[in-house]
Amino acid sequence: MTESTVTETGQSLARPEGLRGFVNDWSSDQRSFKGVPWGKAMMWIFLLADTFIFSCFLVAYMAARMSTTVDWPNPSEVFALNVFGVDVPLLLIAIMTFILISSSGTMAMAVKFGYEKKKVPTFWLLVATAVFGAMFVGMQAFEWTKLIVDEGVRPWSNPMGAPQFGAVFFMVTGFHGTHVSIGVIFLIITAVKVRRGRFDNGDPGFMTGRKGRYEIVETMGLYWHFVDLVWVFIFAFFYLW
Repeated sequence: MTESTVTETGQSLARPEGLRGFVNDWSSDQRSFKGVPWGKAMMWIFLLADTFIFSCFLVAYMAARMSTTVDWPNPSEVFALNVFGVDVPLLLIAIMTFILISSSGTMAMAVKFGYEKKKVPTFWLLVATAVFGAMFVGMQAFEWTKLIVDEGVRPWSNPMGAPQFGAVFFMVTGFHGTHVSIGVIFLIITAVKVRRGRFDNGDPGFMTGRKGRYEIVETMGLYWHFVDLVWVFIFAFFYLW
């Protein structure tokens, strides 16, 4: 059965089949993006661009690590946490990873309740996600302080081995931490708007969306899940390799 396209004047025109129909569909924006919120579409484009940036950072890290002639610091020793006089390897990093993965779960539940237009659980789950994110950033700040103050690591030097370690570590983890911090801010903004019923009333304003639609919660979920996924790769490359 041949599908048709409705023009602005209300006329129904037959849509070409095959490859020509595919090209016509995407070029004229008739069906491919029909009903897709612009905020969600723009978030996907942003995440795609961000994927390339993080990929470049990780590739640069691997190139620096494989090309250096000086021993690379042992992550189990560098990132060990002293607990009652005993150095526990990667304990702090494990806690940070658990917190961030848990925040992904609370974010997914917030999106679910947002779809169901349940304002109260959506609000508290967004707040919980923001708290988890803030805890992660706080632990990352503690990790940086330990490396800079106690170990003497700098972006341009490293007393424990290869000098490139400090530069790539602070660059990649700092860039990711910035993403988490920005996400926490927007999660709080979204939670406040949910609490005040901005999405139910369709009030005009920043990050409000259409009346009765919690699309911005899903958009924030896309961003937050991306941040969590990137951390999985950072964890594997920096702390386990």
